[in-house]
Amino acid sequence: MVHARWAVACMLTVFLFVGVVANTSAADNAVKAPPPQAISLAGPEYRLGPEDQIRVSVWENTQLTLELVVRPDGKISMPLIQDVMAEGQTAAELATHIQQKLTAFIKEPQVSVILLQINAPKFYVIGNVVRPGTYPLRGETSVLQALSLAGGFTQFASPRNIKLIRTTAGKQEVRKVNYNNMIDEGGEGNYLLKSGDTIVVP
Repeated sequence: MVHARWAVACMLTVFLFVGVVANTSAADNAVKAPPPQAISLAGPEYRLGPEDQIRVSVWENTQLTLELVVRPDGKISMPLIQDVMAEGQTAAELATHIQQKLTAFIKEPQVSVILLQINAPKFYVIGNVVRPGTYPLRGETSVLQALSLAGGFTQFASPRNIKLIRTTAGKQEVRKVNYNNMIDEGGEGNYLLKSGDTIVVP
């Protein structure tokens, strides 16, 4: 009887050992999930604008690997190359632009640009409107719609002399808008707004 019990115990020990080895081997051979990748905040066609936050990485150069915010004038600043226009460019285009500038200082620089944060597009309405201020730009918004959001004109407004101020690539453009033309002549001057636009009602 004693010999029978000893034999059963030995067999159980062997089975347990084989099970542990098998599990260890399976764990070693299992395909490990790749580390989570950064989720892109926008598609590759997204064009940078003021106040967007980006990370510029230059391979093997920590001094040129920076987190930056696009300035109101549409530019970013980096060591060696100073100001670089970022507004209106995709992340890939900006990386190429930075890389070209760095070639004067570094041999074959490898540059990448990652968009970290998109700040909400917005426009401004100032002057003789009921509710002047900053408004979020959600979808397509025209000048007339913006004026409606701002509550319309005050009694002192000059609707024929409205101005739409837009900054593109660091240059300011002023468009004159006549309210009467917008509503009477096929919508002339009823432009679609872009982020950063300012409507001035004198």
